[in-house]
Amino acid sequence: MSDLYTLNGSYTLTSAAQRNRVLRNTYWLLAMSLVPTVLGAWVGVATGIGNAMSGVMGLVVFLAGAFGFLYAIERTKNSAAGIPVLLGFTFFMGLMLSRLIGFVLGFSNGFELVFTAFLGTAGVFVAMASLATVIKRDLSGMGKWLFVGTVMLIIGGLINAFVASSTGMVVMSMIAIGIFSAYMLYDVKRIIDGGETNYITATLALYLDIINVFQNLLALLGIFGGERD
Repeated sequence: MSDLYTLNGSYTLTSAAQRNRVLRNTYWLLAMSLVPTVLGAWVGVATGIGNAMSGVMGLVVFLAGAFGFLYAIERTKNSAAGIPVLLGFTFFMGLMLSRLIGFVLGFSNGFELVFTAFLGTAGVFVAMASLATVIKRDLSGMGKWLFVGTVMLIIGGLINAFVASSTGMVVMSMIAIGIFSAYMLYDVKRIIDGGETNYITATLALYLDIINVFQNLLALLGIFGGERD
């Protein structure tokens, strides 16, 4: 049986089988996207590229690369080229993460912290994805509040970059984990309800949620759990 859904002001007919297929393809592509991410992080740490990506130059490279890839993904999401473009983006994000990962690996328990952050992020994702399957109410209204929270988070992060407050960094990281964990719930629920029918854009949304939770969780673990020899 098919259900009628409203998506961006228009109606689309989406069957349960189609929604399940989108969700299944999203999970497969999401798992696949972690491979180039790990590879990119390894290349960044091994070559020292991550350390070079700091300050204004690092910000410019990140913004140019991220927006360039996001534009390319949007343009290719309905074609066979969409998958390699998305995987290229995840490799780029791994490179960008390598500076933080390299810093944490400098602790005597660095590998343990990275692995803990990975397990913690995986646990959050499983919990949010499972919750999305049992919640019956419409969560579409969450989107605008999460967007506002993300904008405020960005503004707070920019302010803290000038203030250079360690307390502010901790607070921002904790808020970010909360916001992007909620985004996981929201994005999975959109797929389940038929609000997202393209598995490439669905994967991109969940990937960004996961990366943000992992990055901020790793930062907190490094601050509070890092040990020097």
